[in-house]
Amino acid sequence: MNARFEDNALTDEGRTGTQMIHRCAKLLTLITTHNRLGMRLVDLYKAADLSRPTAHRILQALVTERLVRQDARSKKYYLGSLVYEMGLAAAPQFDLRDVCRPYLQRVAEATGDTVFLTIRSGFDGVCAARAEGAYPVKAFVTDVGRHRPLNVGGGAVALLSCLDDDEIERIYQANKDRLDRDYPRFNTATMWGHISHVRKKGYFINEVLEVQEILSMAMPICDQHGMPVGALSISALRKRFAGSFLREKVEILTTAVNEIQAALQSEWKEETA
Repeated sequence: MNARFEDNALTDEGRTGTQMIHRCAKLLTLITTHNRLGMRLVDLYKAADLSRPTAHRILQALVTERLVRQDARSKKYYLGSLVYEMGLAAAPQFDLRDVCRPYLQRVAEATGDTVFLTIRSGFDGVCAARAEGAYPVKAFVTDVGRHRPLNVGGGAVALLSCLDDDEIERIYQANKDRLDRDYPRFNTATMWGHISHVRKKGYFINEVLEVQEILSMAMPICDQHGMPVGALSISALRKRFAGSFLREKVEILTTAVNEIQAALQSEWKEETA
């Protein structure tokens, strides 16, 4: 075998290996997004734009490695136990969710509504934690672990507003095809209007795309350099954002975000001491 043929063979092998990694990551991301209800093989291979045999072969390998599990009765796929173990190992010295969780619960108890923590993952916003208030009508607009384009959702847009305009445009271009396909009501002019409002007021009221009767109010959480590390949001029925309800929610959410940022500041100081 001559050197050129060997190089081409290695290149082809590397390309195939990289493609397989991308396919595995795509399937894992889809399962993560829908982990609460699980996903069927037919939904997975269509959403991942794979053939049925290819998706099935990859999924069976992921099951063998405990990255994915398949329910024996429903045949749906869920995240496997190894993902949890890897997540524990990958966690930083302090976990944003651990810092924020008592504040989420406090906001939920004070407002009676559903409270969410959103963090960034690449070009996506991810629901990292949720707390439920006592109000009987629950606004479960997203599940913990669900990925959505970073341009969509109250918490995601609040986080986005703390980035510079060039980075926001880069994220939009990266997500454009997904937005056009999955969020036909998405509007860039509205997105920039929301970003402007957050920058001016510190929060904004968002109409939830999936459920028109629900509104969401979100505020960014920033580090000591003013960079966003997450966002806190409250979701509730539209009527619960009127008049004194709105003023009360703004005050409660502002206090929680300020206290979270102070707690994070203490954690960062301890890390660098």
